[in-house]
Amino acid sequence: MKAKQANLLKFLQTSKQFIIPIYQRTYSWQESQCQQLLHDIIGISKAEDNAGHFVGSVVYFEQDHHNASEVPELLIIDGQQRVTTLTLLLAALAELVQQYPDVLESTSATKLKNYYLFNAEEEGALRYKLMLTRGDKQSLIDVLEGHPKPPVEVASNVRRNYEYFRKHLTLENARTVYAGLQRLFIVDVALERGVDNPQMIFESMNSTGLALSQADLIRNYVLMGQEPKTQARLYEHYWFPMEQLFGEHYANYFDWFVRDYLTLKTGHIPRIDGVYASYKTFLKDTKVPAVVEERLRDLHRYAGYYVRIVLPEANHEADVRLRRAHQDLLELRADTATPFLLEVYADYEDGHLTAEEHEQVVRLIEAYVFRRVVCGIPTNSLNKTFAALGRLVRKPQYLESLYAAFQLKDSYRRFPTDAEFKREFQDRDLYNLRLRNYILDRLENFGRKERVLVDEYTIEHILPQNENLSKAWRDELGPEWRRIQEERLHTIGNLTLTGYNSRLSDKPFAFKKTVEGGFADSPIRLNAGVAKEAQWTEDAIKRRGQTLATKALKIWVAPALTDAQLTPYREPEAAADGEYKLEQFNFLTGEMGDLFHAFQKRVLNLDATVKQEVKKLYIAFKLDTNFVDVIPQKSRLRLSLNLPFEEIRDPRNLCKDVRGLGRWGNGEAEVGLASPADLDDAMHLVRQAYEWQLEN
Repeated sequence: MKAKQANLLKFLQTSKQFIIPIYQRTYSWQESQCQQLLHDIIGISKAEDNAGHFVGSVVYFEQDHHNASEVPELLIIDGQQRVTTLTLLLAALAELVQQYPDVLESTSATKLKNYYLFNAEEEGALRYKLMLTRGDKQSLIDVLEGHPKPPVEVASNVRRNYEYFRKHLTLENARTVYAGLQRLFIVDVALERGVDNPQMIFESMNSTGLALSQADLIRNYVLMGQEPKTQARLYEHYWFPMEQLFGEHYANYFDWFVRDYLTLKTGHIPRIDGVYASYKTFLKDTKVPAVVEERLRDLHRYAGYYVRIVLPEANHEADVRLRRAHQDLLELRADTATPFLLEVYADYEDGHLTAEEHEQVVRLIEAYVFRRVVCGIPTNSLNKTFAALGRLVRKPQYLESLYAAFQLKDSYRRFPTDAEFKREFQDRDLYNLRLRNYILDRLENFGRKERVLVDEYTIEHILPQNENLSKAWRDELGPEWRRIQEERLHTIGNLTLTGYNSRLSDKPFAFKKTVEGGFADSPIRLNAGVAKEAQWTEDAIKRRGQTLATKALKIWVAPALTDAQLTPYREPEAAADGEYKLEQFNFLTGEMGDLFHAFQKRVLNLDATVKQEVKKLYIAFKLDTNFVDVIPQKSRLRLSLNLPFEEIRDPRNLCKDVRGLGRWGNGEAEVGLASPADLDDAMHLVRQAYEWQLEN
C-alpha cells in the first residue's frame, strides 16, 4: 500500500479513469451532504490562513497491469461518494463558466472539463475520468455531455445533486467556490494487486462520508473476492435484480430484509448492526463461487417474497386479497412476523398451501397480533415466537398444525380467547390506541367490495369530548352523565366516522342524527346502528359496543380446534424421573427457609406467567425456559441467572462469571443471597434475567 497526501484537483488532472466496481453501492449522497460540502468549500476559501482542507481518502488499485491503454483504469474501493459529488460540482461549475466566460479569470470551461472531467485525447468509455456503476453510469454521462434530462428517467441522485449545484452556483460565489476547491486535499491510497487485501482494508476504513450499510458490506464481501467475470455474472443475475426489486426503498429496507432472512435460515435473530457479521458466518466465511452463487440465488428468491409482503403496493402483488391482507398486517407494524411470513410465502410458491390458505395464514397472524394489543399483552416476546413458529408447522396439515400451534400457546404467548378479546374490545379506550384508524377501517370495510377510504373521514365522538357538556347532553345522559362520559367516551361504542365533523361538533344527538350528512344520512356502515337509536345513552353506547365487538370476532378470528383435533399436536409429557419437593433440600429450614420463601414470593410476583419447578439439584423459576435457578446452601441461596454475562447491568459487581465452570443450574452468572437485606439487589438482577427471557 502506498499512501500520500494529494491536492484533489491535481489528483484528478492526471490522465486516468476511475471505475466504480459493480460490487459497490450506487451513488447515495443526498442533498443535505451536498449542502454541507458546498458550505465547507465556501468556508475554506474565506479562511485567512490559506490552509488546505482534508476531505477523506481515495483508495484504489489498478484493474489490469497488462492493459494496453495509456489511461490506467483504477478501481475505487473507498471514496466513490466524495469523488462523484465533487465531479458533479465541477461539472456544474464548468457549465456556469461556459455561459459566462469571464466569471473565472484563472481558468476556462474547456480547461475545467479537460482537466477534471474528461480524458481529452481518448474516445469511447475511456473519455470519462469517472465511470459509475450500472445504475448511475448513464446519468453521469448525460450530465457531463450536457444531454437534456430524458422524459422518463429512473430516479437518480446523480441528476438530483447536479441540479442542486447548478441552482446554488452563482456569478457571485463561483470564484469563492473554485478557490475552495483548489484547497481540498485527500489521502491518495494506491493498493498493490496480489499484495494488499482489498476486503480487509475496505472493512477497516474509517470513512468520513456516508456510512456503509450492512447490505453494502455484504455485497462487497461476496463479490469483491471473485474473478471479474464471476463478479459481473453474480451482480447481473442476482444483486442488481434485487436492487431493482426494492427500487427507491433499497436503502431503507434491504438491511432489514437480510436480518429477517437470516432469522428464518438460522433461527437466530441478529442485531441490525450485526447483519453483515451474521451473513459472513452464514456463508461460513467461504468465497467458493458455487457456494456464494447458491446463497445469492436463495437470497434473491426471498427478496422477491419480502417486497410482496413489506411493499405490497409498490410491487403489485398479483393476488389482490393477499395484497390487502399484507397491507392490513403492515398497519399493525408486526415486523416480528416477517421471517415466518417469508417461510410461508416460500411454502406457497412450493405448493404446500393454496392461495386461499396463504391469505388465511396472514389473517391468522394479524388476528393474533391485534388481539394481543387490544388485550394489553406485552409484545416484546413476539420476535422469538415467530422465529420458532415455522418448526411447529406440519406441511401436509399446514393450516391445522398452525391453528394448533397458536391455540396451544399459553401464558404470555397465548392467543386471546373470544371472551377476553370481546370484553376488552368493547370496554377499552381504543381512541387513544395508535391503531384506531386501522380498527375503524377493518370494521367499516369487512365484507365490503367497494372500499371506503377511511383516511378521508374524521373520527367522530358521538358523545362529545367537551368536559363542559351542554344541558341537552346532560339531560339525555341523566344524573350520572360525568361518569358515563369518563368511562365510555373513548370506547368503540362511542366512535364512528364522518365527513361532517365540524358540522356535528358538540351538537345534541338528535341534531347529529337528522341533519343533512348526519348519522341517518350517511353512507358509512358504522353509522347504521347509531341512526336506529332514539337517544344516545349509556345503554345505547354499550349496545353498539357489543354489536361491534361481535363483528370484531368475525374479523380477527381465533383458532378453534376441538380437543380431538389438538391431541396429535400436544407435546408428550416428559418421562418423570421422580417427583421432587422443597422438603428434599436440607438447608431450606430456619432462617434460610424464610429467606427462600421471601425470594420465592418476589419472583412469582413478577408476573402470573412465572412458574416454579422443583428439580433434583435446584429450584427453577421459568417462563418458557428457566431465567433463575436457586441452589440452596448452608449459609446462602446461590442464584444462577440465565442470560449472557455481558448483558448484565451490575453496578455493585455482585455477579460472578461462571461460564465454563460446570455449575448446577442454567446461566452464565451467579450471585449469592445471604440475608433479607440483599433481596432488593438480588431482584434487580433476577428481573434482568426475566426480561431477557421475555425479549429473546
